Amino acid sequence: MTELPNYRDPAGLISDLRHGHMVLLLLEDSGGGVTGIVTVAAELCEDHHITFMARQARGLICLGLTRERCDDLHLPLMVEGKGDAAPFTLSIEAAEGIETGISAKDRAHTVRVAVAPQTGATDLVQPGHIFPIAAEAGGLLSRVDRAEATTDLAGLAGLFPAAVFTEVLDESGNLAREDALQRFAKVHDLPVGRVSELIHHRLTTEGTIERVRQGKVHTDHGEFDLTIYRETNEGSLHMALSHGALQQQEVTVVRVHVTSALRDLVGTTLEGHPTWRFDSSLAEVAASDRGVLVLISRPETPEELLASVDRLLGLPIAEAKGPQAGYASIGLGAQILNDLGVGRIELLGAPLKYNALAGFGLEVVNFVAPR
Repeated sequence: MTELPNYRDPAGLISDLRHGHMVLLLLEDSGGGVTGIVTVAAELCEDHHITFMARQARGLICLGLTRERCDDLHLPLMVEGKGDAAPFTLSIEAAEGIETGISAKDRAHTVRVAVAPQTGATDLVQPGHIFPIAAEAGGLLSRVDRAEATTDLAGLAGLFPAAVFTEVLDESGNLAREDALQRFAKVHDLPVGRVSELIHHRLTTEGTIERVRQGKVHTDHGEFDLTIYRETNEGSLHMALSHGALQQQEVTVVRVHVTSALRDLVGTTLEGHPTWRFDSSLAEVAASDRGVLVLISRPETPEELLASVDRLLGLPIAEAKGPQAGYASIGLGAQILNDLGVGRIELLGAPLKYNALAGFGLEVVNFVAPR
C-alpha cells in the first residue's frame, strides 16, 4: 500500500488531531497486511465524530486510556492475563447528563466526562456504551496496538493521552484492507498516516530503554556480548546476549524470550506444542553467523505459574492474572534490537504477525520452528 491519499507525516497527523480532526491510522503487520483505525482526541470528541465512526467506519467504538487513568477511574480489566487479547476494561457511562446512553450525543458526553480533569470514579457507572481499552505503559514503544497508537498520538499532540477510535470495516463487514482503505480515506477526505512512522518518530525523540552495562561473558555455548538495559518507565532490567557483526542489511537470528519456570528450568513441554527453551535458543543463536537472544525480565506471578501447571496436567486452566508478558513485550524487545543495530530478522518462534515492526527498523524474513 504505497500511494496514500491525504498522506501526513507524524508532524502533520499531530497537527490534525490537535485541531479536532479525525485521522486514519494504518496499522501494518509483518505479514504484509494492513488495517485502518479512525481516531479523534477524546477531549475533543463531538457527536458527529461518534456518528461517523458508527455509520461509516462501522467497527466497535472504543476509548483508549492509559493504565494510570483506568486506575484513577477504578476501571478493572474485563479479563486479565489472557495473552494477546485487547485489555478491555468494564464498559462505562457518564453518571449524569445522558438519556439512554447509546446516542452519539450521549456517547460523546461519556467520553468527555471520562477524560475531564475533575472526573472521579463516581462520575461514571458500569456497564455502559463506551468500551475503554487500557494502553500499555510506554505506549507504542512497549506494545503496538490500537489503544497505544491512538493514545500516543493524542499525547504527542499535547492533549490528554486518550482517544476514541474504531476499526474500518468493508462492505462485507470484514476488516477493510489496502484498496478499501484507500477509497475510504479518499471518499471521506481523511488525513492518513502510518503507525510505523509514529513509532519511528517516538524512537528519534524518546525511548523507554537505556543501556546500563555491557561486556563479554562466557557461556556453555561460547562467548557472547552481554548488554543490560533498564526500562526507564518501570525500572526493570532486561538483557541481550549477542555475537557476530550485527548489521541492518544482514539477516540476524533472533529470539525474544520471556522466561517460564516449567519450560526453562524444569524442561517440560506441552504435547503437540513444541517451543524454544532458553538453552536451546542460546545454542541456536550461538550456531549462527550473527545472532541475538533478548531475555525479557517478566517474573511469573503465582497465578501464571499455576495456569502453566494446569495446562501441562490437562486440568481446567486457572485464571492467570498479571501483565501480558508475550505480545506486550514486542515493542520492548524491538527497541533493544534496534539499539543493537539489528535490521533483518530470522525469528526463533511461531509465524505470528507483529504490528508495525518497520517503525523499529525491523523486518522478519523467516520464522524458525523449534528443532
